[in-house]
Amino acid sequence: MRRRRQCASCGHRFTTFEREDQVPLLVVKSDGRRQPFDPAKVVAGVVAATKGRNVGLKRVEQLAESVEESIRLGGSEVASAQIGVAVLEHLRRLDEVAYLRFASVYKDFDAAADFHRELELLGKLSAQP
Repeated sequence: MRRRRQCASCGHRFTTFEREDQVPLLVVKSDGRRQPFDPAKVVAGVVAATKGRNVGLKRVEQLAESVEESIRLGGSEVASAQIGVAVLEHLRRLDEVAYLRFASVYKDFDAAADFHRELELLGKLSAQP
């Protein structure tokens, strides 16, 4: 936020810039390590999943911001698994093919049956209002 101010004693006018302080968001890894949340990692993962799809970088960055906002609601620490689930939820609404690509890596698919099961789940989720 930009504010114009004036010194009460001399009358000199000046500009100040203010921004809201945010509590650092820490990611708790599966091995217990904690590290700061890096939205660039979310963007990189989603860019890889949307490669060749009609999804622009701006939409990917908006998705990453939405994911960060949603996980911040849970407090200052978040499990890495929760981030993956949040990305999947947002990707499902953005692009179903990208959702499947991301899910195949995130959920460690190793057979065609895994894709089939995920497609059935996607169909059920898409049918819900």
